Amino acid sequence: MTPVDVTPAVEVLDAAKSVTILCHVQPDADTIGSGLALAQVLRRRGVPVVVSFAEPAELPVSMRSLPGTELLVRADQVPRAVDVLVSVDCGSVGRLGALRDRIDGAATTLVIDHHRSNTRFGQVNVVDEAAESTAGVIARILDAWGEPIDRDIAHCLFAGLVTDTGSFKWARPGSHTLAERLLATGIDGAAITRTLMDTHPFAWLRMLSRVLASAQLIRDAAHGAGLVYAVVRREDTDAVRSEEVESVIDLIRTTAEAQVAAVFKESRAEADHWTVSLRSHANADGSPGIDVACVATALGGGGHRYAAGYSTVGELDVLVEALKARLSD
Repeated sequence: MTPVDVTPAVEVLDAAKSVTILCHVQPDADTIGSGLALAQVLRRRGVPVVVSFAEPAELPVSMRSLPGTELLVRADQVPRAVDVLVSVDCGSVGRLGALRDRIDGAATTLVIDHHRSNTRFGQVNVVDEAAESTAGVIARILDAWGEPIDRDIAHCLFAGLVTDTGSFKWARPGSHTLAERLLATGIDGAAITRTLMDTHPFAWLRMLSRVLASAQLIRDAAHGAGLVYAVVRREDTDAVRSEEVESVIDLIRTTAEAQVAAVFKESRAEADHWTVSLRSHANADGSPGIDVACVATALGGGGHRYAAGYSTVGELDVLVEALKARLSD
């Protein structure tokens, strides 16, 4: 596949007089790392820049050691007018949450992403579906722009790369090459990975014991490919952080008897409001497995072929049936 031309992004950024960078709601290290990496380059160039996300109110603890966090501002501090608004790792305007209204106050909107389901909601869209991470797209943009990747920027980009590849379990051609380049700046890749992916409070174990006990296996779902799902109710999340909740899907997806895994996560603020994480994988013979991005898109969300999600409202039993029905289409 021919790499996506990143020149349009370079042209917009090179001419920017002020920039707002928006990450998606419930941010992961790819959206935050990409946003902070780009913001540090803009600051280095003397361009006024802020980074933000709509929710939760605070940055997840696991990402607070990323360089450049001083450029983060609360959602209510994001300027309503700006020369260039950049969204990073957002597949649709809905992923901006309450900050979607800031698009109206931007002279130019630039979307930088790697999700196949991206709706191209910017005036300029640089979406590389072949990239393993948005951090990888940012690295290409910086190279085309002639901007060096120093240690702090490499730290942020490595955070996005290592998390979106699942510690390189889902690496694509070029992923390890980029990792080697970033590590050569002197960053501690093992420490970054441990902080982001392998460090949890004790309360996480208690939460897991309840959530894993809720797991259900539906062998005949998805035309016999199987569905396994678990439920994280609002009372399960009282003592844990958002990143602990998001990590549950990586355990559920290991079920051998089901190709599709789902985790229904109830909102802390509103009963019967859910976000749903979906995962699948290729068949044993290497042929393509179930495309959960298509399933999520049909249910109002989006994502990648093997990793996607959506938000929904209603009673759990009804929502499970809706997912089963969509998997049977």
